Amino acid sequence: MVQTEPNQPIASAEPGFVRVRGARENNLRDVDVDVPRDRIVAFTGVSGSGKSSLAFGTIFGEAQRRFLESVAPYARRLIAQGSTPHVDEITGLPPAVALQQRRGAPSSRSTVGTLTTLSNLLRMLYSRAGSYPSDATGRLDSDSFSPNTAAGACPRCHGLGIAHDVTEATAVHDPGLSIRDGAITAWPGAWQGKNLRDVTAGLGYDIDRPWRELPQKDRDWLLFTDEQPVVEVTPQRDRVAKPYKGRFWSAKSFIMHTLADSKSEAQRNRAQRFVETAPCSLCGGSGLTRAALAVTFAGHSIAELNDMPFAGLADVLRPTAELKTAGAARSDRSSGELTEVAVTIASDLLARIEVLVGLGLDYLGLSRATPTLSPGEMQRLRIATQLRSGLFGVIYVLDEPSAGLHPADAEPLITVLEQLQASGNSVFVVEHNMDVVRRADWVVDVGPGAGSNGGCVLYSGPVGGLSGIEESVTRPFLFASSADAPPRRVARDPQRWLGLRAVSRHNIQNLDVDVPLGVLTAVTGVSGSGKSSLVGGVLAEKALHDDAVDRVVQVDQKPIGRTPRSNLATYTGLFDAVRTTFAATDEARERGYDAGRFSFNVDGGRCPTCLGEGFVSVELLFLPGSYAPCPDCGGTRYNAETLEVRYRDASIADVLAMTVDEAAEFLGDVAVAARSLDTLRKVGLGYLRLGQPATELSGGEAQRIKLATELQRARRGHTLYVLDEPTTGLHPADVRLLVAQLNSLVDAGNTVVLVEHEMSVVADADWVIDMGPAGGDKGGRVVVAGTPEVVAANGDSRTAPYLAAALGSVLASAISSV
Repeated sequence: MVQTEPNQPIASAEPGFVRVRGARENNLRDVDVDVPRDRIVAFTGVSGSGKSSLAFGTIFGEAQRRFLESVAPYARRLIAQGSTPHVDEITGLPPAVALQQRRGAPSSRSTVGTLTTLSNLLRMLYSRAGSYPSDATGRLDSDSFSPNTAAGACPRCHGLGIAHDVTEATAVHDPGLSIRDGAITAWPGAWQGKNLRDVTAGLGYDIDRPWRELPQKDRDWLLFTDEQPVVEVTPQRDRVAKPYKGRFWSAKSFIMHTLADSKSEAQRNRAQRFVETAPCSLCGGSGLTRAALAVTFAGHSIAELNDMPFAGLADVLRPTAELKTAGAARSDRSSGELTEVAVTIASDLLARIEVLVGLGLDYLGLSRATPTLSPGEMQRLRIATQLRSGLFGVIYVLDEPSAGLHPADAEPLITVLEQLQASGNSVFVVEHNMDVVRRADWVVDVGPGAGSNGGCVLYSGPVGGLSGIEESVTRPFLFASSADAPPRRVARDPQRWLGLRAVSRHNIQNLDVDVPLGVLTAVTGVSGSGKSSLVGGVLAEKALHDDAVDRVVQVDQKPIGRTPRSNLATYTGLFDAVRTTFAATDEARERGYDAGRFSFNVDGGRCPTCLGEGFVSVELLFLPGSYAPCPDCGGTRYNAETLEVRYRDASIADVLAMTVDEAAEFLGDVAVAARSLDTLRKVGLGYLRLGQPATELSGGEAQRIKLATELQRARRGHTLYVLDEPTTGLHPADVRLLVAQLNSLVDAGNTVVLVEHEMSVVADADWVIDMGPAGGDKGGRVVVAGTPEVVAANGDSRTAPYLAAALGSVLASAISSV
């Protein structure tokens, strides 16, 4: 490792450094490194090199452990804790905050407003400074403006904004029928239905008249009343039966009762057919009470401001916030839009929102549900929240903050990182974006390769010094020259075109666009411009009905599994070949073991103590619960008898512990496994372990595993491959591997359409569709479509200048190679 002495500005900050000694987390090889505080430090290296193990697993992990040691033991049990880092010593370590790439939480009540806490301020603004209707009995507290509280939730939809209701259209399928003939379809059949018809007749309603001819008030009562009158019923067709007391149930009451209380799944499924799910008619989908919706600020209800994009919300708040500067606020009233309270809250809100707008999130609104956000959007929201927190002297550890960002959006992100650092903090970023790395004060390059071929710090020092480290894979991309760029390949011509007409989805309205088939197309544009809506939604659906396309494969970033039992080997199917190989050994045949014996998901070969999990939960009185390797199997997942079976002196657990690169050599003569492992390596996943749980994989890794699974299958006919930002989380060196695989798919007679921000990939495409010009309501249009050269020359495209720069290096390389 090259460890440089800090330059003068850094050396003047005492004590100046976080000093790591003997780090052995994951694949780190007894690493010693000094990292400066109060600076922006970039951790670089190929995927799986160990940079995240150093930044997150070691530095942040130790900072978190020390913080938790200061927390009372009882309170510690309530805090999610990681494992203790494998490191000899870390000195000079301040408190740390981790901002990692995570997808939105699944809660339907979690929104951008709740995530950023901006909703709290907005509710306070309406409570203290809103304009109330003249008939209001009093001012509402802030909880009354939240759909997540008992005081504010709409009584019909309970704050969800979505109501599940029975309507006349769902309950009565044929209005030409009479009640006796079964007009109210939602009522039960057989004896229960006959009983309700007899009760209805006993109440004086005409059950032989066609439903559509009954008075509307009678139809509404029969369908929706909550009343349950009891009448004496005399069965009309059974002279032997005696009169009995019958209770009336309206169609709605019967359906809701069945859904809530019936233990019969069949009955609940039947009842579900008569329920319509739609925005709640009482609250208009806001989830709030009528009283809360009647209060306004600047002429808008709180629901309207929640739905506005941040750019529009800032415009609404600005006139009030600017009264602070003008000194026009009044203090002679306890409430109102012109009071000091209103000005103070509006100013704080505006300042926080302008940070989000500056990060390129102007198209989002407070009501946007967090499950619909990308990991990049989630992380930027957290960064903006931290920027306003006013913390001083902490280390912010960020996981690829530029992931999923258009180059135009990455520039303001770097400005925000610099503001965090200027506020007296240290900013450590694990990053693949070379533009971000160039703006850092210091770089820690880890490698040289991935997995067992990585784990060493090759260089730690000012960014410029990395240019002299020949074994660094990052170096040629950070100090790119025309000689380093691959030559521009000859563009392919489309075989035909797939026309999308009058497309309307999300912010795309009545759009016409033609997508070429038989080539590689990149769809570009800033965040929120409509790229994913067009490609992942409309295009995939339309292509299914096109004669020229035999199959559509969407390769997204959703997890390949939600439990640790799902892993790389099981998802790709190569584990079947591995288990079959072990079952074919002499030892296995002698013992009568079949392939099922080598599965950790079924009884027989798995460890009976941990049931194949590999770990057990340890509960300690007054101390936090934790997970530990299973004491019986040592984390291998299998019982001792199964582990005794060896293939080339390795047990089944040993194979699962191998990386893809290691297994490719070990299983080279197992044809099915070898083919799968080869495709995984070609998409840059050679560093992953075969048994790596799905829960430990990033969205980008999950997507590339899906792509590799597709690549290993025998393909027939014309397939359209749709990918959403496949280069997310990839080092530039791995990006080249991935692009080569995508081009091989096209060369084999298929079509690839991908949403992409990485300009080197866009420059290599045959066709580019640039969406925009901005995000949200200002997007949803095709700014320009054509070859990369055509798009790069368009003056209205925000992508053009970045694509032109990428094309410049590619073209220079092509010229220099002639």
